[in-house]
Amino acid sequence: MSQYFDFAVIGSGVAGLRYALDVAKHGSVAVITKAEPHESNTNYAQGGVGSVLSPSDSVESHMHDTIVAGAYLCDEETVRVVCTEGPDRIRELMAMGASFDHGEDGNLHLTREGGHSHHRIAHVADMTGREIVRVLLKAVVNDPNISVFDHHFAIDLLTYQDCSDTICLGVDTFNTETLEVTTKFTIYYAQKSHYLHSITFTFLNFQAIRFISKVTLLASGGAGHIYPTTTNPLIATGDGMAMAYRAQAVISNMEFVQFHPTALADEGLPIKPTKSRENAFLISEAVRGAGGILYNLGMERFMPLYDERAELAPRDVVARSIDDQLKKRNEKYVLLDISHRASEKILSHFPNIAAECLKYGLDITRQPIPVVPAAHYMCGGVHARLHGETNIQGLYVAGEVACTGLHGANRLASNSIVEALVFARRAVQPSIDHMKSSKHDPSTSNLWGKPVVTSSLGSDAMDKILTMTRTIRKELQSIMWDYVGIVRSTTRLEFAEQKIGELEAKWEEYLFQQGWEPTMVGLEACEMRNLFCCAELVISSALSRHESRGLHYTVDFPNLEESKRLPTIIFPCSSVKSTWSSRQLHKQLMC
Repeated sequence: MSQYFDFAVIGSGVAGLRYALDVAKHGSVAVITKAEPHESNTNYAQGGVGSVLSPSDSVESHMHDTIVAGAYLCDEETVRVVCTEGPDRIRELMAMGASFDHGEDGNLHLTREGGHSHHRIAHVADMTGREIVRVLLKAVVNDPNISVFDHHFAIDLLTYQDCSDTICLGVDTFNTETLEVTTKFTIYYAQKSHYLHSITFTFLNFQAIRFISKVTLLASGGAGHIYPTTTNPLIATGDGMAMAYRAQAVISNMEFVQFHPTALADEGLPIKPTKSRENAFLISEAVRGAGGILYNLGMERFMPLYDERAELAPRDVVARSIDDQLKKRNEKYVLLDISHRASEKILSHFPNIAAECLKYGLDITRQPIPVVPAAHYMCGGVHARLHGETNIQGLYVAGEVACTGLHGANRLASNSIVEALVFARRAVQPSIDHMKSSKHDPSTSNLWGKPVVTSSLGSDAMDKILTMTRTIRKELQSIMWDYVGIVRSTTRLEFAEQKIGELEAKWEEYLFQQGWEPTMVGLEACEMRNLFCCAELVISSALSRHESRGLHYTVDFPNLEESKRLPTIIFPCSSVKSTWSSRQLHKQLMC
């Protein structure tokens, strides 16, 4: 089955939703989301949105902080654009109903986080992302020009070659809830209440939905689950980055994986969780910004030993410092203490964190919080120009899937949401222009072979494939954590590259032994091939950088080299590996 829209938006985080609202004024929009519409990295963002919102602050100061945190690899023009346009994007959210916290004086309550020289973080307690998603999703479901397709997994972009140009005309998806016998889509809408309502349409006996669109925005988030411990939700398996790479998009700066220094360490809780978490629980940067102090288990404050900014140093510095303490002392976590602050202020500023810790017998107003680094944010991704354009015509990117140049070698805390807002807006006008010059051709839908679901394999074969895939996924994550983590070396990176290549070949061989066909798709198998792709991009990029800069620290090249202050670029290549897990499912049409 094919659906025709003017705009297809892949992802329902802040970037996708904000973009959808603007382009919906000019045409029909499909928002395609892998899980529930609210499930995204944005929804889990605690700290807030960094921007110049007080008279004592300045665009130049925000730019300076961003560039310093990014280890001088940031694109200065991009930084100026985001720091200049960010305040207006936040005011737009407020006009839409986002209830940012205000102080007793009636002004926005602005906090300060690591790497920032001013109080410039607008927030909603410690649940900022959740509030932003609520406001944007309410507006989206009220818009008659927008259809939201939940539980639709994006498989591959639909591209073809027109001489020297690659052109995107949409995306293939499958419904992850109704694979075996039916496919359905749900259109969400809202009435006067804040509650979401829906109408579900069910179509029998077909296997995939093909979205043909004049313009496609990729806003699918990051790839945190290439690591076993990550703050990202389960959906963050690098799908957009991998799809774009297979479609021959330019990829940038994949070696820069940010490890958030303070995720909750379950092992240090008074009452241990009864089951392992799907994603690590984040202890916001704002806790350190509010005066939180880091101690080792000997109750020795250690951050001043590593950086004069102590707990307010950028995340890469704090994460490496914690990693060093853990290795030197052979300990599994450190302690973050905010209990010296007034209890009422702790509970008002961090209600979500306090409630989560209290579930496990920890009162953060009286006890330190056990924390450990966890994979958090990808600074690299699909290379984007100043209006979200890629090297593929009709394909735009925004949010974590994009590499805009803002973050450089390390993301400054709370810059991600403002970046997504700014680039979602900047992509609108070129998208409209492209849409107006493009035409839908009903025959377009037949240009590519269609993927098929795996129901024909039988339950026994599928059970074996799922079991094998889950085992391989854990092995991949373990290799990445052990050899491509916070501190790296050439030998360890080369070992990881070899082992992951062998692992991918072993997994693919097993699939085909069980009857898998090249056109078959399934949720966990498609996620697995995307995880392989992103892991390999990270390792390849890391091996090519012969210096230590920002989030990429290698013992073989421990110094920062001015001559190497260049982004890492992976250009499209015709010699892409021809394995199933590495190639685009669709044969591209050639000029």
